[in-house]
Amino acid sequence: MNLFQLRAFDAVAREGSFTRAAARLFISQPAVTGHIKALEERYQITLLRRTARRVELTEEGTKLAAITRAMFGLAEEAQAMLEANRQLLTGRLEVAADGPHMVMPMLASLRVRYPGITVNLRLGNAQETLAALLSEHADVAVLTEVEPRKGLHLQGLSESRICALVPAGHPWAQQSKGVPLKALDQVIMVLREPSSITRRTFDEACIQARVNPRVLLELDSREAVTEAVAAELGVGVVSSVEVSHDPRVAAVPIIGEGLVNRHMIGCMERRRDLRLIQAFFGLAPVG
Repeated sequence: MNLFQLRAFDAVAREGSFTRAAARLFISQPAVTGHIKALEERYQITLLRRTARRVELTEEGTKLAAITRAMFGLAEEAQAMLEANRQLLTGRLEVAADGPHMVMPMLASLRVRYPGITVNLRLGNAQETLAALLSEHADVAVLTEVEPRKGLHLQGLSESRICALVPAGHPWAQQSKGVPLKALDQVIMVLREPSSITRRTFDEACIQARVNPRVLLELDSREAVTEAVAAELGVGVVSSVEVSHDPRVAAVPIIGEGLVNRHMIGCMERRRDLRLIQAFFGLAPVG
């Protein structure tokens, strides 16, 4: 079955004219005539009655026209859907992030610019977020301290600093310029689990500076650390991009080497030219 022949027949059936059908298909009128003639000859069937003034469908032509109208109508729907995606009028973007604080403003910008795009956001720790991207369960990901690797495209976003989280009444709460890392030696602390990026950066800085805090609690979420600090169980650490507006606690920069984290947005290298992924990268603040 020749789809070009069927497409020509469908155009004539819709337009009722060889001339208009040719214009619809952007081909010449003789080409339309040739396609339909070949179709009729191959199947030994008369589909159209040609008169000097008009073109009419035969009974068999009417039956075929119902089929081709449905068939090419679906093709046109598919084309419209794909075109809408290309123009970012519709579409779905799978996003992963290792925290909500940096990704939410980006999603807000995406919504303003492309209101027809649906976003599915999955939040997890650093390892889960990277795994979601590498397994292609996420189209793009907002990541922290990821090393370059083959097949992964990364773009820098910004940097954040590790801060001490203390109760609002703590003497350090008013030290806006920060506290030296050495001041945390032997201080009782409540920290995230060792796999946390913030915890890992803090631990590495402490090792380099020969600072030994006393870790009383290890907790599995930022919220738990905030509650523990508010309850005066110890001093916590938090990234400067994750500071909450909780009046019970205060975040104070820690002064020292190695207390900075790099944040970035990533996608698989082979997918970086996809229109929707490019749009998301384009909206991301570059730092």
